[in-house]
Amino acid sequence: MSFLILVRHGQSVWNLEKRFTGWVDVDLTEKGKLEAEKAGLLIKKKNIQIDFYYSSLQLRANNTLKIIQKIINDEKLFTKSWQLNERHYGALTGLNKIEMSEKLGKDKVYEFRRSWDIKPDPLSKNSPYHPINIGTYKNLSQNFIPDTESLKDTYARVVEYFEKEIKEKLVNQNILISAHGNSIRALCKYLFKLDNNQISDLEIPTGNPLLIEFDEKSEIKSCEYLDKERAKNLLVF
Repeated sequence: MSFLILVRHGQSVWNLEKRFTGWVDVDLTEKGKLEAEKAGLLIKKKNIQIDFYYSSLQLRANNTLKIIQKIINDEKLFTKSWQLNERHYGALTGLNKIEMSEKLGKDKVYEFRRSWDIKPDPLSKNSPYHPINIGTYKNLSQNFIPDTESLKDTYARVVEYFEKEIKEKLVNQNILISAHGNSIRALCKYLFKLDNNQISDLEIPTGNPLLIEFDEKSEIKSCEYLDKERAKNLLVF
C-alpha cells in the first residue's frame, strides 16, 4: 500500500488578479499561505510518512511545499522539475481572464483554458513574461522552453516525467507533489484514465490535498480531497 498526495499551490498573486499566469513566476498571497498551512495540517492528521517530495521550478508551488513541510515537521530536500510546471498560456500570459472573456467571448476563453489540444497564439520572445526572460529559467535549456502549450502538450511532459522518475517509487512508498492546476489535471487524466471530454470538466482547487491510495498491485484503491468543504468533483470514485 502506498499514497500519492497531489497539492495545487495556494492562491497566487495572479490567481487573485485573475490573470493567466502559466510560467510567470509569481508568489503566494497571504490567503495562499494560509491555504498551504491548512493543507499541511490536514496531511499531518493523516499521519503519513512522506518518502519523496516533488515540485515544479515555480515559486508558488515551491513555497506551498515548504509551508507544508514545516507544518508536518519534515523539511527534507525536494526535487524540482520543469516538467511539473504550469501550462504555458502563450500570448494570453499576463492578461485578465474576465477582460478577455468580454473581448473574445466566454466560450472562446473557456476553449483556451479547458480544451485538450487547442493552444493560444505563441508568446513573443520579446515579452518580459516569456520564460527566456525570467531568471527562474536561466539554467534551463531553451530547447525545453515553450512559447505556448495546450493541455495535451502539458500532459506529455508531466506523464513522461512521472513514468520515468516517480512511478516506480510509489511501490510501498509515499510521495507528495506540489504543482499547478494544469500539471495536476494532466496527471489526474493519466492516473484516472479520463477521456478528452472528461478532463475539460476537472477542476483542481488551490491548496487542497488530493490523497490517492494505491493497493499492492499499484492500482488506485481510493481517493479523496482532505478539505471536504472545498472538494471538487473528481469524475471518478
